[in-house]
Amino acid sequence: MLVHCPRIVIAGISGDSGKTTISCGLMAQFRYLNYKVAAFKKGPDYIDPSWHMLASGNSSRNLDLYLMDRNTILNSITTHTQGKDISIIEGNRGLYDGLDELGSYSTAELSKLIKAPVIIVLNINKMTRTASAIIKGCQVLDKKVDICGVILNQSAGKRHSDIAKKSIEDECGIPVLGVIPRQGENNILPSRHLGLVTPFENHQAEISIESMRKIIEDFVDVDTIYKLAKNTMALNNKKNNKKKRLNGNGLKIAYFYDKAFCFYYPENLEALKETGANLIPISSFESKNLNGFDGLYIGGGFPETNIKELVHNTDLMRDLKNSVENGFPVYAECGGLMYLCREIEIENIKYKMANILPFDIKMNRKPQGHGYVEAIIDSENQFFMNGCVVRGHEFHYSGIVSKHELLPTVMKINKGSGAINGRDGFIYKNVFASYTHIHALSFSDWSQNFIKVINNYKNKKLSNIS
Repeated sequence: MLVHCPRIVIAGISGDSGKTTISCGLMAQFRYLNYKVAAFKKGPDYIDPSWHMLASGNSSRNLDLYLMDRNTILNSITTHTQGKDISIIEGNRGLYDGLDELGSYSTAELSKLIKAPVIIVLNINKMTRTASAIIKGCQVLDKKVDICGVILNQSAGKRHSDIAKKSIEDECGIPVLGVIPRQGENNILPSRHLGLVTPFENHQAEISIESMRKIIEDFVDVDTIYKLAKNTMALNNKKNNKKKRLNGNGLKIAYFYDKAFCFYYPENLEALKETGANLIPISSFESKNLNGFDGLYIGGGFPETNIKELVHNTDLMRDLKNSVENGFPVYAECGGLMYLCREIEIENIKYKMANILPFDIKMNRKPQGHGYVEAIIDSENQFFMNGCVVRGHEFHYSGIVSKHELLPTVMKINKGSGAINGRDGFIYKNVFASYTHIHALSFSDWSQNFIKVINNYKNKKLSNIS
């Protein structure tokens, strides 16, 4: 089925070019003008999509050529853009930056797959005519990439931007669609070790979105951008006729959802819901027990910046430990793994955690793992089939202090860092914990496997009662 979905890619020359500010500003401005906006982010990312959701009013979906096959990406964008007036896809890093010197899995490659025109956000701080050389280089490097316009960022004034603008339009033959002046000391989107501060922890998040929207309203040609987005080819949506397996009917699965644990792909939560399971968010700060639940999903996030609030809730940690010892299923990623350990050391202070996984963790000043992961499951376990290849990603400053494997691990890391000694994926009773994040669209059996573990636990518990 052909789907017409007006769309535009917002790309940069490098990281920190202003893509997120422009993307969120555009989403908010189109929403302000009563357009229905679909939001997407290229690459594995949790934080930028959380800002997209606030700006657009809709969940933001990740599109990633490393994690997903081409048909999955096309189906995702055509499915989630239906009923929307415009789709805005934010790129990551520089336009052509990918896994290797060929730019594999880059924003440019994604734009070609989804046949979307690209607007480049260019920081022109301390440059004028060189701006046109940079844009010309992007045009020449791959002529199949449809670069349709430029937004200039960090302009020092009219004279500065006029030279850059005229040079780009004369030399490159594409319009400059906006000129954003320097914002001075006003940091609209503050950042820290893992990137931007999440909306959960930014008490002025709504004000920030409005500031971004106003920048677009004042300095960017939104009408032309919409025309460029609308003048795109229809995309083919191959319907998935696969029958849903509702083997999660009657199950209640909790997941931590608060400022400490907010890294969840919408598709992961949806994959569990599609089994028929009832998925219920709970607070790691306020919930006291897991009574009535059949399993727990703990995603990533920022336990380290919320550590004092976390450790104050000893009731939940104690209840979770007791539940795990009795076979309660838990799937934990990165921040979730940290929550389950014995203790976390942050700036020479040690904090007691749930004491389920028998090792300690320390926060470091440099990343201990950052980027794509490829792993092979090389041990029998209840969560993944032996021999299957898992693709995911990692980004963590924390690391396990012990130099020895203290629990069985089931993942041999072929690409990436993993948890310890080139391995990841700890198994303890019915707990799976890893630094590797996976996306449900890249591993379709993930939700079914987790549901199977939960069902086995629940059936065993019921048989013991009877």
